[in-house]
Amino acid sequence: MRWRPTVLAAAALGGRALLTAAMAAVQGVNILDGAATAKAIRAELGRDVDALRAAHGVTPGLGVVLVGERRDSQTYVRMKQKVAAEIGVHCVDALLPDTASEAEILAAVEAMNADPDVHGILVQLPLPAHVDEGRVLGAIDFRKDADGFSETNVARLVMQGGPPPLAMPCTPAGCVELLRRHGVPLAGKRAVVLGRSNIVGMPVAALLQACDATVTVCHSATPDVAAVVRDADIVVAAVGRARYVEASWLKPGCVVVDVGINAVDDPEAKRGYRLVGDVDFDAAKDVASLITPVPGGVGPMTIAMLMSNVVNLTKASLGVETAPLPGRLGDAETTTRLSGLPKEGP
Repeated sequence: MRWRPTVLAAAALGGRALLTAAMAAVQGVNILDGAATAKAIRAELGRDVDALRAAHGVTPGLGVVLVGERRDSQTYVRMKQKVAAEIGVHCVDALLPDTASEAEILAAVEAMNADPDVHGILVQLPLPAHVDEGRVLGAIDFRKDADGFSETNVARLVMQGGPPPLAMPCTPAGCVELLRRHGVPLAGKRAVVLGRSNIVGMPVAALLQACDATVTVCHSATPDVAAVVRDADIVVAAVGRARYVEASWLKPGCVVVDVGINAVDDPEAKRGYRLVGDVDFDAAKDVASLITPVPGGVGPMTIAMLMSNVVNLTKASLGVETAPLPGRLGDAETTTRLSGLPKEGP
């Protein structure tokens, strides 16, 4: 069995109608409401942007590199641009054809690295097959790493005792922020992460560990996954398989964060499909004390945390105090996260 990470933002596939229907269906359930939480975060970020503009004359800028005409990629970029406009972040776009050479894409990244009005850079994935994604992503200055995936920021995330990351991977950060804002205790709790992708599984495990949770990561070679999950106080599912986690696997009263977003056939739905997560929500909601809906859970948080990264990167470039990081990462806050950053290296 090969698991694949699925981290599509919920609204990208389902739209507002699907989100509204999903939220209506879970009324009365103790949900981790990502849509409402993301809205609150966007409002906070909007105030931060106004303050930066008033005090420093600087507007946070997001640079987006989009290669090709994939509809899903175009949709995701539009969603991010819409939220950026909502909170006052300006966008700089580099739109390239799918025939663009790797050298041309790297040149677009380097131009944004050099642009003082761009504080965060996002390269929309996937890139065409002839392009080395790792080389392109590695070309992004870690001080402008809006996705939090640069080697420097990832190393700072997982290493103890050094400077904290300037940005964190957006979906994992959204998961932990959602738990934090709903008052879910993490220290001393047993957390099980299903999936070991670089995008979600491994960084969310690192963040939970930084919050003093005891973390187990399950993957395609883990025997008896259900038995492991039954011991968990917190379950984070990120495997990309519709309703993979059964209610019988869950400890009563546990907290479930469902990162999955899967389209399943539904002839009664207007679009002929509906969205479900990696957890069997209808059954699990009667076992878990808190659970994220799909859509309306993790998806909105991902884009909110992307914008949080952009605002924090802007603050860091100005030597302004940044938002606190979770757990022990926050304990490591030093002026190295602010101005006077080293020109290269972690």
